[in-house]
Order: sequence, then structure tokens, then C-alpha cells
Amino acid sequence: MGGFFAVASKEDCVFDLFFGTDYHSHLGTRRGGMAVFDRSSGFDRAIHNIENSPFRTKFEKDVNVMHGNLGIGCISDYDPQPLIVRSHHGTYAITTVGKVNNIDEIVNKIFKNGNTHFLEMSGGTINITELVASIINQKDNIIEGIQYAQELIQGSMTIIVLTPTCIYAARDKYGRTPVCVGKKPEGYCVAFESFAYLNLGYTPVRELGPGEIVAMTPEAVTTLVKPGSKMKICTFLWIYYGYPSASYEGISVERMRYECGAALARRDGALDIDNVAGVPDSGTAHAVGYANESGIPFSRPFIKYTPTWPRSFMPTIQSKRNLIAKMKIIPVHDLIYGKRLLLIDDSIVRGTQLRETTEFLYESGAKEVHIRPACPPIMYGCKFLNFSRENTPMELIARSVIAEEEGEKVSRGILDEYCDPDSDRYAAMIEKIRQRLKFTSLRFHRLDDMLGSVGIDPSQLCTYCWDGKDISGDAGDDD
Repeated sequence: MGGFFAVASKEDCVFDLFFGTDYHSHLGTRRGGMAVFDRSSGFDRAIHNIENSPFRTKFEKDVNVMHGNLGIGCISDYDPQPLIVRSHHGTYAITTVGKVNNIDEIVNKIFKNGNTHFLEMSGGTINITELVASIINQKDNIIEGIQYAQELIQGSMTIIVLTPTCIYAARDKYGRTPVCVGKKPEGYCVAFESFAYLNLGYTPVRELGPGEIVAMTPEAVTTLVKPGSKMKICTFLWIYYGYPSASYEGISVERMRYECGAALARRDGALDIDNVAGVPDSGTAHAVGYANESGIPFSRPFIKYTPTWPRSFMPTIQSKRNLIAKMKIIPVHDLIYGKRLLLIDDSIVRGTQLRETTEFLYESGAKEVHIRPACPPIMYGCKFLNFSRENTPMELIARSVIAEEEGEKVSRGILDEYCDPDSDRYAAMIEKIRQRLKFTSLRFHRLDDMLGSVGIDPSQLCTYCWDGKDISGDAGDDD
């Protein structure tokens, strides 16, 4: 994933930029960066590795020396950014959030048009933000270049460009990620997370529409390209990625999670358990919703230790991620011993962490552990936002279980049956997952219930990772 914050101010913007960007730290684990433009000194930029230290700690010195009234900042899950680019458009800084699935095709096209080289990162890959800048530079002006990038890229791409006169903000073509606008007397800001500007004195203005491009100055935010009619915002923003105080399309993350948990409880009906608990942090609000609806007491039988390892998917090496996730969970034994617990997690991807958590609960004396994921089984790797890092679908526990029964090559029609919560194949898959992970009982959230919990038109929500449906509503290509 990744996050961004940008400011256009009549005064120095670095303070707002620093804290606004920091508020996106939950969206990325590898790099943080800020770039500013000052009328007298030009562009300045700082990028730091934030794998083992928070954004705020790494950039405290930079805040005291950087100056400018225009600035962009980012939290990146992979690429170093923002980049400063010199081109026929002049000098500009750029940061992006998204995923490109046709990198080789685009690189070859740009080489044919005269681009001489791309800088490879240490892993031998191309910096996606550099690739986007190269696409923009194929056109006569930045706006046409941004539009060209959004048309050319297969995947998703939100783009923020800092120039000496304004900041261009472009939401990805189908609005899979948000771009929120805030305002205060000194100027304007745009952010991925709507809450990021509230404590800085900004008031909400609006969210950009899908594919909309605006120019932001201290005086105004002006639409240059009107939004498109189709939207497919990522539903996982509410289920997992979004911070509890964030809102997307007018729907708050925390409220949606309460509704999600309540819908799970209504499907369960009367269940003989002692307590409802959530896997920290994102599962907690879902569990509160379940407890409120069912009347079963909410408890916290284990606590997440966050002062030094705030997020379980840092670092990126899977073996270390699993270890850190386990180390972070501290038991409260008198809330576990002898209890029949119902546990809600945001999702089950591979199942490794939740299996270990369940084993830990049994070892701590739990009598029963019932699992209720807050979303359906994940059947496809995300093509749009780098939600999941799986190299093949077989790394997903649902697909692994299906492969045991059907083989690895499965027709779309068969996969659709496994996605149908009323089918026999679905029921058999869930039971095999339950047995493999050693849960007392297992019931995933139904897709229709989950989408209803969001509260906007379901046709505007991306559900690809659960049902393989793309923007047209037809099944996309298998991974």
C-alpha cells in the first residue's frame, strides 16, 4: 500500500507536511519521504528508511532545515520516493500509490520513444514512481502525461506532482484509493487518510472522484479533469488497512467495522460462548460490533505490544513477519483459562498467524476457540494495491485447500462455486480450513453481508480478491 500528504500554503508548510505524512505511517513500512519547493531556494527533498524507526524520528532533523510553501510527503511500502525529476516540463517532484502489472510492456514502449535508461533498485526492480514520471514525460504537458499514465497502466495509480506553481493530485482511474481535500485559512491539503489533517486545523472539503485531476494552490483546488462515472474503491480499506478514525466515501472505518461485526453476530444467532475478542488491532472493532449485537461480553484476552513493533507485516520477510506477529501478542491468562472464546480477525490469508494464535490460546487454557473472519475467504491476489504479497494463488489458504481437492489448475466455473457461500464446495472448503487450522468452529463473513456493512452501492466496491470480479463485473484473469 502506501500513503501521501500534500500541502499548498501561504506560509511555510513543512510543519503540516511532517505531521500530515506521519499520520499515514500505518500504510507503509519501508520508506518515508518529503519534498518541498521554496520560492527562493527551489526544491529540497529527504528520504529515509523507516523499517526500524518511526517516520517522525527519522525526519525530526529535516523539519528544522527544510522550507517551502508547497510540499508533498509519502509513506511507501517499497519504493524510495518522492523523486525529483528534470524534464521538458521543468523540474518537479512526484510520489505515487498503486500497482503496475504491465511494467515490461511500458518500459519497452518508453525505450522505443527514446528514453535511455531506468535506474534499478537493489532488488533489480524498477522504481514504479520513476516509471510513472517517464510516462508523464512522454506528453507535452503534465496533465496530459498523468492522463496517459492512468490509461497505460494496468493496475491502479494515484499520482501527486509538486511543481513550482502548484501541486497536481490525480486519483486513480477507478478510485480504488482515496484522495481527500482539506482547507484552512492558510491554504489547502490533500491526503490519503481524511483524518490526517484534522488536528492540523484543516476542515474537510471533499474527496476527489475516480480519475479526477486537480491543481492545488494556497488559494484554491481547481478541477482540471472531471471524474469518471465508474468507481471501484478497495473494500479492504474498511476491513483492514484504514485507520479507525478514517472515512472513505463518507463512511467511517470504525463504524463500518461495528456494522461488520454485528452482521456476523446476526448470522451466528445464539451461540454458547463466554467472550468475544478481536485480533488486535483491526479485528477489535469488528469484535465490539459482534459483542454489541449479540450481548456476549467483549474481552481482550491478549494485548498487542506496540511500542517497538507497531505493525505485524514489518519487516517484509515472511518468516520474520510471522515471528514478530507472535512476539507482539501478550496473554492475559485469567481471561483465557477455561473460556470458550469467539475470535474475530480481519481476514485469513495464509492462516499461519491465526493458527499460531489459536494454538497459543489452547496452550493458555482456552476450552474452545471459534473463529469469525470479517471478510470472505481470499481467493485471488490483489492486482491493484499490493494488498497481498503472495507470489502464487497457492499461498492463499483457500486456494491451497481447493488445490488438494481439485488440483492447482481449476476452471473459473469451479472457483465461482467455491466463492458461493451456499454451495457444497464452499462448505467443504471451510471445513478443511477449520480442520487444518484447528479451530473449534469457523465461519467467514458472507460477501453480501460485508458489502452491506459498508453502506454504499456495492457496484462501487472492489471485491476482486474474494470473487475475481473486475471493473466490468466479469471475472478477471486468474493470478
